Amino acid sequence: MSTSDESKEACFYQEWMNLQEEELSELNSAISLKRNGSTNNAELTKLIDKIMNHFEDYMQKRSLMARADVSPYFAPTWCSSLERSVMWIGGCRPSSYIRLIYALCGMEIESQLTELLRGVSIQNLGELSGRQISMVDDLQSRTIREERKLSTRMASLQEDLLDHPLASIAVQSQGRSCEAGGNSVEEALDKHALAMAKILEAADQLRLKTLREIVSILTPPQAVDFLAAGKKLRLCMQDWGRKRDLEHGRELK
Repeated sequence: MSTSDESKEACFYQEWMNLQEEELSELNSAISLKRNGSTNNAELTKLIDKIMNHFEDYMQKRSLMARADVSPYFAPTWCSSLERSVMWIGGCRPSSYIRLIYALCGMEIESQLTELLRGVSIQNLGELSGRQISMVDDLQSRTIREERKLSTRMASLQEDLLDHPLASIAVQSQGRSCEAGGNSVEEALDKHALAMAKILEAADQLRLKTLREIVSILTPPQAVDFLAAGKKLRLCMQDWGRKRDLEHGRELK
């Protein structure tokens, strides 16, 4: 990958993370207005739709860039070691969105137990209805099944890379020279890269699909709380990862 390609991809990612900070600020403002009764569900829904459209646009642009050079997206140099260690096919597991709902639900129930016992409606993730919980559980099961299918495809692709013709070309080469094979090697690597790009795109589509279904299950106030928590967690992971990399003498490119 050329320096210009790497810079372009790193800048694209940083622009996305900058947008996360901006959207988190918007979400926090909406949460404050919601608590004061100064906003309504229509305004919250408009903000949620804007954020979801940004996410879809990011996925589409990333897919186009990955078609040209996909390998870096599976171990991006622009992410910290911590971020890379928890990646699944170029990003987070879609099922982690659902685990976040469960975590937030438990935290909010615990922090607002007095209000709940008094029968006060708090309109957040601590007040999921039985129907909502059932829908979230069903979504989790379906999402995990799709994740497993993609993980199996990824494993097969990794194994195929070692098969003919690459293995035979490498073994037949003289010493450590890897110049043999010519067009056969390039064709095999190009085919592998295209397959990886397709898996990355499928994983991104599953992430987008899962997130869209989550916000459709939640009420607008709940969805705003959920999106704010998710963005805060993502930004914190970036900060924590960079701090640990510096502590261990590692620097991001």
